[in-house]
Amino acid sequence: MVRLLRENGWAVDRISGSHHIMVKVGKRAVPVPVHGKKDLPRGLVAAILRQAEIKR
Repeated sequence: MVRLLRENGWAVDRISGSHHIMVKVGKRAVPVPVHGKKDLPRGLVAAILRQAEIKR
């Protein structure tokens, strides 16, 4: 998920615990949980993409 956001112009602003806080100019920050190799649940992926305004 972090790689997908970076490809769309987002950057890691800071890391707070196990969450990477992604930012983009003119947009609100989007938190992304990073738990090693565990997959993110489908609903969480949809919510992150919606917050980042990325259409897939």
